Amino acid sequence: MSQVAVLRTPALAAVAAVHAGPEASEHRRRQGADARPVLAVAIGQHSEAGRKALNQDFHGVCVPTSPTLESKGIVLALADGIGSSQVSHEASQAAVRAVLEDYYATPDAWSVKRAMQRVLTATNSWLHAQTQRGVHRHDAERGHVCAVAVLVLKGRTAHLFHAGDVRILRLRGDTVEPLTEDHRVWVGGGQHYLSRALGFQPHLELDYRNLPLERGDCFVLACDGVHEHLSADAMQALVRQHADDPQAAARALVSAAFANGSDDNLTAQVLQVQALPEAELSEAQQRRAALPLPPVLAPRTVFDGYRIERELHASHRSHVYLATDLDNGERVVLKTPSVDLAQDETALDRFMMEEWIA
Repeated sequence: MSQVAVLRTPALAAVAAVHAGPEASEHRRRQGADARPVLAVAIGQHSEAGRKALNQDFHGVCVPTSPTLESKGIVLALADGIGSSQVSHEASQAAVRAVLEDYYATPDAWSVKRAMQRVLTATNSWLHAQTQRGVHRHDAERGHVCAVAVLVLKGRTAHLFHAGDVRILRLRGDTVEPLTEDHRVWVGGGQHYLSRALGFQPHLELDYRNLPLERGDCFVLACDGVHEHLSADAMQALVRQHADDPQAAARALVSAAFANGSDDNLTAQVLQVQALPEAELSEAQQRRAALPLPPVLAPRTVFDGYRIERELHASHRSHVYLATDLDNGERVVLKTPSVDLAQDETALDRFMMEEWIA
């Protein structure tokens, strides 16, 4: 039986259904002649227990309507419970449900990175606590532990979050590119164990990256039961064979991995980018986009003609420094946006409009 989350919340009443059957989950919007283009995708998903009695994978997607589509974006999540645990299916289910529900409850002012990292960190803490309260509190390999990969599409950007060995690949044109690296430690004899996973340690180590989107991009999320038995090129070929049907593509990936001898659970998600919002920038936004985001500045650092003396204030939104103007020796106060706002264009635009009067 397929393990899949169907998100139904009052705040997101128009969420596209997640199907375990033949239909792909799609987000299409009718657009009149004067309508602004929006992010539109087609999604297919398929999961099977395979040769195992229990499917410890769990997966889901949320495709909201406006204005949540613009403020939060589209989310895909795939979690793979570790095979050594009898409760890891509970961990994978809890992880995906938390991602799909809690992410959309975070403040709109937060960047995608900050919001999802908060959600995954909280989920990690909860899963780890569940293990610590159980009979296997001294053996994480038998606890509430799962690998996870999350893909968020917002505007014209893809955001990737990853801990474990669930992989995300991108197909663009004639190329296929793995976008994640497995968090594994090899111990010889072809054996390995996860070095990172949700619930494995009290503190979560999470990989993050963001990439610009192009129309026609195709993303594949696959558990190890699939990607260990299909090369990246083979996965690309199967997806291209079903270019007009992502659901058929997801089924084909699972079926091919099973036919190649996979003895694990098998789950694949396929997302095709059909349309992107326009990249419209005002003059102020163009100036802002051309400026690099400053790093955290240490004392005695020289930055844009100012020497940093000390930090006066720091928050998740900005840093304030006492500095010296190297041209005239005057003491000044500098305010810089936090690196956490790197993907929050709205917050950076507001920062550009701030006016200081002293």
